[in-house]
Amino acid sequence: QVELVESAGGWVQPAGSLRLSCAASGRASSIYTAAWFRQAPGKEREFVAAIRRGDGHPYYADSVKGRFTISRERVNNMVYLQMNNLKPEDTAVYYCAATSSSLILSSMSNKGRYDYWGQGTQVTVSS
Repeated sequence: QVELVESAGGWVQPAGSLRLSCAASGRASSIYTAAWFRQAPGKEREFVAAIRRGDGHPYYADSVKGRFTISRERVNNMVYLQMNNLKPEDTAVYYCAATSSSLILSSMSNKGRYDYWGQGTQVTVSS
């Protein structure tokens, strides 16, 4: 079993930056693919970014490409999401997710492929 805990989100003005972190415990060493998803009010949970162990290649949703950066610190079992140039449409609850599977690129955005989820953290972008 793996437990995931996200850091506190917060409020930020448009064009601002925020960094989220996700701490994994339990059988954290079994995690192969880690990701961030988000869910805005009244909307489906959507993919934001993912990263695999091994090649460490990141994969981003088009809506955040060039603004968000996902990274992973295996030694401390941490996953980060650096969010820059935030927009009001980025407002959502952000969730950390993980799986022990080595997902192919086309599956990394599929929330059904992730076995473990954090409790979520609110990010609000407004002036």
